[in-house]
Amino acid sequence: MTHHCDEFTRASLMRRAVAEAGKGLPAVEPGMPLPAGTGLDRRTFVSRAAGLALTVYGGSAALPGLLDDGIARAAEAARGKRVLVSVFLPGGADSLSVLAPVGDPRYRRLRPGLALKPGDGPVLHGDGRLHWHPSLAPFAQLHRQGKLSVMPAIGYAHPDQSHFTSRHYWEVGALDVHESTGWLGRLLDVVGDSDNALQGLSLDGSLQPALATARVPVATLASPAEYSFGSHHVWDVVNELMEDAIGDLGALSRSKDPVLAHASRTAAQSHRLKGELARFVGKDGKAKYGSKAEYPENDFSNRLAGLAAMLDAGFPIRAAALSGPGDYDTHADQAGPLADGLKAVADGLAAFQQDLERRGIAGRVLTLVWSEFGRRAEQNASNGTDHGAAGTAFLIGTKARGGTIGEFPGLKRLDRDGNLRATVDFRSVYASLLEQWFDVDAGRVLPDARKLRRVRLVGS
Repeated sequence: MTHHCDEFTRASLMRRAVAEAGKGLPAVEPGMPLPAGTGLDRRTFVSRAAGLALTVYGGSAALPGLLDDGIARAAEAARGKRVLVSVFLPGGADSLSVLAPVGDPRYRRLRPGLALKPGDGPVLHGDGRLHWHPSLAPFAQLHRQGKLSVMPAIGYAHPDQSHFTSRHYWEVGALDVHESTGWLGRLLDVVGDSDNALQGLSLDGSLQPALATARVPVATLASPAEYSFGSHHVWDVVNELMEDAIGDLGALSRSKDPVLAHASRTAAQSHRLKGELARFVGKDGKAKYGSKAEYPENDFSNRLAGLAAMLDAGFPIRAAALSGPGDYDTHADQAGPLADGLKAVADGLAAFQQDLERRGIAGRVLTLVWSEFGRRAEQNASNGTDHGAAGTAFLIGTKARGGTIGEFPGLKRLDRDGNLRATVDFRSVYASLLEQWFDVDAGRVLPDARKLRRVRLVGS
């Protein structure tokens, strides 16, 4: 069992707490930054077009019918558009175990009880100083195939070792405790639609702050298997009978009346989306995604499998976010919990990547894996590690450049607190993704975009 610090436990409980109706995300302790999205209006809908029970943020003025129309229209335009999936590892994953400098005698002196040994995990392709944690063998394989980019020392200048604050910086894409929108949310404000709540999809059952917007709606969904065709609204037998006839309205799309033609196209698209959902649910009512890969049996992998199915079915998702399994605030007895968490993440994401490839949609999906900071270079007296600075991040996908982004700085020149120094600013990664993946000027999304160095992240 992982031994968390009190601050991490408080942060987790507060963020997971159910917000009061209309209040958005819950507040945190005085003096700590409020999570992006705090105070956003929210409302739960049963979308008849998509067949999903959604909690919609920033779209409370929309009626269910208008929401359905927006999703249906966006689905037609979204086919082939690029998607970013954000996976957060909560607690501060230990970068010097994720990628261990096993040949450095300083490493063994700093970590007499935790140091990995040569041969424990695969060698990092392109940098023989570093070995992968044994649980990350699937990542090592993706890296050798050129489908995974490694950032071995990512962070920011003057690092804050608070879970609250450092995570907030990553979520909002700025070193600003007062920023109230997420960096992906601001991207959606630029490229998104005013009535497509699926464009930003949180798969954790509560809003991921990185998706918090100022203008357009986004949604949360615990699992794509949570379909609901009943409601406390007016859905009844008449509506069910009408659904069967909706598909026939598509024939009117060639009508000379532009209003009728638009309505019929929307109805036809709505019917197609709803029909495609049928393949996600088996006769027993359980999720059936038609996955093209074998996923581990856990909640994280189930959400990834559902996301792959939704993307394949044409749902108009541009950004999705979820937390990875495991708690990485490993202040004591680190080895076992860290190994378990990393294995669940690597196995699930490797299956997700294989699923996307076999479905033929991998070329439009990138997955970013990150944590709020790394850990102290020297282990503590409890056979764990305390809060550090630079951490690791990964970008996965067939269109990822591959290789290593930024140098591993080594252990010779740690910072004054004994932490690994960052060689890549996470905001540079965001700016590069915005411009290279979404073709959006980073200055429209990130406050300090002009000052940030760009790194090559997307391959040909």
